[in-house]
Amino acid sequence: MHVVEPGEPAELALRAGSLLRSTFGTDPEVVARATGRVNLIGEHTDYNAGLCLPLPLPHATYAAAARRPDSRVRAISTLAPDGFDGEPEHATGWAAYAAGVVWALREEGIDAPGIDLAIASTVPIGAGLASSAALSCAVARAVGALVGDVPPDVMVRAAIRAENERAGAPTGGMDQTVAIHGHAGQALLLDFADGSRTPVAWAPPDLALLVIDTVVSHSLADGQYAARRASCAAAVTALGVRTLRDVSLAQLAGVSGSPEWLPRAAHVVSESLRVEAFVRATARGDWAEAGALLTASHESLRDDYQVSTLELDLAVDSARRAGALGARMTGGGFGGSAIALVPEGRLQFVMTSIVLDFQERGWDPPLFLRA
Repeated sequence: MHVVEPGEPAELALRAGSLLRSTFGTDPEVVARATGRVNLIGEHTDYNAGLCLPLPLPHATYAAAARRPDSRVRAISTLAPDGFDGEPEHATGWAAYAAGVVWALREEGIDAPGIDLAIASTVPIGAGLASSAALSCAVARAVGALVGDVPPDVMVRAAIRAENERAGAPTGGMDQTVAIHGHAGQALLLDFADGSRTPVAWAPPDLALLVIDTVVSHSLADGQYAARRASCAAAVTALGVRTLRDVSLAQLAGVSGSPEWLPRAAHVVSESLRVEAFVRATARGDWAEAGALLTASHESLRDDYQVSTLELDLAVDSARRAGALGARMTGGGFGGSAIALVPEGRLQFVMTSIVLDFQERGWDPPLFLRA
């Protein structure tokens, strides 16, 4: 089985700098870093003014950068065969996430120069672990280091705008917020109703948070994510509220006619309640309850929001059968990763069981990360 290691930060920074030098013939002025993330609980709540609880990964993206004398962006990555050379608003593909940040910072009033960029990363792509946010936020930090005095919240907004407006991925903002504001050993309770960020200690005793990458590629730009957002917007209109945060489960229980948006809204409303319960459970050390809440979140995402896959469902079920306290898909869905809260002594058994279950169905073996 393959465990994806986060790599040594100094080595990855050197790799990005060497790539910049060998590709563009320029020495890096800065090397900036932004992490991937795993969302502990609170899925599809960020764009509904709800709660979520992301945790930074040790896996990160590194952006080596040097200023240019013109307004262009040149970008290269160890993870992509194609580079980019042009005005930032013209970038496509992966480069739209990187060069788009330069465009967005200029739109925010920052005097961002032209820039040469080289990217190295250990955040798996398409795994639902915020690889795109890690890329865009690493670039935002690099530009911020070059020009100075770019507020963190401006970096977050620029990264969101790059994804939404240049890459066409309708992200809700959770990923970029934790990439800029997160710290190792702390989850970040995000309240998208009031914009607050509350650190939550994350150090479960004798437990591992296992990330299971199903290697079914996940994309926010494929239409399914946007369709779920449209369902939520329809619910808000039909209920006559400002956001789904203003709705209770009792209100939803009184809705007649079973409109298409009803189960989607039920997931969003119940998920924020699960986030609150999860934070309380971890604070009192009730890890069995925390695990049960993870599983309940998955069941809601699978049945009500309908964003799971057969591979994600199997990863969750297999992990629980092998001894995980709880498990759920994480990220936007339609592929990507699941997480499982596993006693350290059963970690190897859980990973082996998942691999064997995938093999039995003729599926490619999953990858594993330690969060």
